[in-house]
This record gives sequence, structure tokens and C-alpha cells, in this order.
Amino acid sequence: MALRRLFLGWLFPAAFVLPLWLFVGWIVFSGGSGWALLWLFVALPAVFVSQVLLSLLIRGRASVRESRAVSWRDVAGLGLWHVVIVALGLFDSRVFFPLLVLSVVGALLLFWSSLAQLWNEARGAVTVLHATDGTAYIPPAQERPAAQPAGDVIVVSETRRPD
Repeated sequence: MALRRLFLGWLFPAAFVLPLWLFVGWIVFSGGSGWALLWLFVALPAVFVSQVLLSLLIRGRASVRESRAVSWRDVAGLGLWHVVIVALGLFDSRVFFPLLVLSVVGALLLFWSSLAQLWNEARGAVTVLHATDGTAYIPPAQERPAAQPAGDVIVVSETRRPD
């Protein structure tokens, strides 16, 4: 549970730290060719926006708000995606393109996974019952009884006295 809560706390800071890492990695690891600079102007906003959107989708789920922890699917997906982005920031020319493709595919899969989890939690549960002859039916919604007063209620009516 601690790891899942840690990931929840990491969601929004990651939106700033990961693009910053790509920029620092470009400077430190000599990714300084013209194409890498052009790529950097596309990648930094893309990573920032995708991380913010993923954070909002994940934090929008009721189960995340109640437990204050992301799901294990989120931990695995975000953890792998963040590792790929950090490796991408090393600007190793031998694995740069495969990591770039993997990061884009990972972002798309994370969006799909987050939307699917949000959809599954937001859907209303419908109970289908079966009669003895096998006919399926949805039971009628039960009305909640009106709230009963906590104790005795004394009603005092006012009457006007003739003067």
C-alpha cells in the first residue's frame, strides 16, 4: 500500500521532473544535434501534457480518492513508462528510437488503461435477477424510507386570544 500511495504522490511532480530530466539529459549526455533539439521541443510539452492528463484521469477515480492509492495496474504501467522516459533522457543513439517508440506506445496504453478503469468505476452496477422459469428481470429500485425523527416530536399550535 505504501508503494501505491507513493505513486499517487508522485503523479503531479512527475509532470515537471520528467520533462526537466529530458532537458538536463540532452545537455549532459550530448544529445545536442539539431534533430535532437527539434525532438526536444516536441517531447517536453508532450511528456508534460500526457503526465498531467494521466494524473487527472487517475485521481478522478473514486477508488483512488477513497484509498489514497493508485491501482497496481497504474503502478506497473507508470513505473515502466517513467523508466523508459528516464532511459530516453540518456540519449544513447543505439536505443534512442526503440525507446522513443516504446514511450509513445506506453503513453497510449496508459491512457487506455486509465480510461477503462475510470469507466468501470463510473458505470452503475445493475443487478439482474432470474425468475423460477428462467426469465431475467431488473428489480425495481427501492425507495429509501423517509428519515425518522430522532425522538418524540411535540407540536405546539398557536391560537390568537381575542382582546
